[in-house]
Amino acid sequence: MQKFDAIRPFYDAEINEGIKSSVNHPMMKALMNFTFPNVADEVWKEQLLKTHSIRDFQCNFIYHSVQKVLEKSSDGLSTSGFEKLEKNTAYLFISNHRDIILDTSLLNAALFEHGLVMTASAIGDNLVKKSFLQTLSKLNRNFLVLRGLPPREMLQSSKLMSEYIGQLLQRENRSVWIAQREGRTKDGNDATHQGVLKMLAMGSDEAQLMDYFKKIKVVPVSISYEYDPTDALKMPQLIAEANNETYIKEKNEDFMTLLSGIMGQKKHIHIHVGDVLDAEIEAIKGTYDNSNKQIQALAQAIDDSILSTYKLWPTNYIAYDLLHGTSTYAAQYTDIEKAVFERRLEKRVNSRSEFEIHGILSMYANPVVNKLKYEHGN
Repeated sequence: MQKFDAIRPFYDAEINEGIKSSVNHPMMKALMNFTFPNVADEVWKEQLLKTHSIRDFQCNFIYHSVQKVLEKSSDGLSTSGFEKLEKNTAYLFISNHRDIILDTSLLNAALFEHGLVMTASAIGDNLVKKSFLQTLSKLNRNFLVLRGLPPREMLQSSKLMSEYIGQLLQRENRSVWIAQREGRTKDGNDATHQGVLKMLAMGSDEAQLMDYFKKIKVVPVSISYEYDPTDALKMPQLIAEANNETYIKEKNEDFMTLLSGIMGQKKHIHIHVGDVLDAEIEAIKGTYDNSNKQIQALAQAIDDSILSTYKLWPTNYIAYDLLHGTSTYAAQYTDIEKAVFERRLEKRVNSRSEFEIHGILSMYANPVVNKLKYEHGN
């Protein structure tokens, strides 16, 4: 299937070649020394060079890297909902998106621990401009989302990606992870962009659009971090947008954000996988015959699942109370937790600008606001 060569990860037959090309790269050494601090370089190199499949690379190396990240930068990962998924079954995981690398890495670690099919995961090509990162992403079963194309090429690229996702799910029995929108949520408002669903729909071979979404087993995923290690890094873009300015990224900004997300303090993390949206899709099919309305309703069903299962932390409640000058949620946190949050906020906002303080507080408070809206709307 050469048509997918520009976006696909390595095939297993190409893995060993990919490893050979990067085993001596300083970033591979840094990753392995971090993951296996007491293991001599020759030992992990020898093991790496014996690796001939993505699964072996993920289970023997990346899984341990993720565990080390959790140990060093969090108070642990909790999960829920995985026991409802079936083994040897491919799902389309549509997830809210907080962190460039960790969202998918943590989901795959949990899938691995539950004996479930791990995912091929979408990643923006802007994040893997460095050749080592591109190789690492292909070793880790990422496929590329091509960014910044002119409209006609963007349409062709979307068609290609939807076809590739369809092939993974239906022919290769491979689960797929995709974010509910392009790029990470910067303001804490998780919402499914209909454009993502329209792209997926391009791969449909069904007369009825909703039959295709039912066939590919859509599972919403909510992931929440008690602390977002990249919260302050998201501010410049939000400030530019508030001033109606075009935001231009610094040269290595994506890479620095990627590193901060991995190594910055997150405290607790929770991932919930929702139910397969079978009943919801049947209801949409019975209610709407217009495909745009169906897509709109499906986006709403995904949002409902993510918002209703999103795990709120003390930081979310503290931010809500600080933002609104209330003590509405005082029972949800301690004075110490509040003091720690305020001290962290002071450190994160160098300029002490009201806009930045408001921006970071909103980022943490919006999940509370959205959950309230969801609960009152149902």
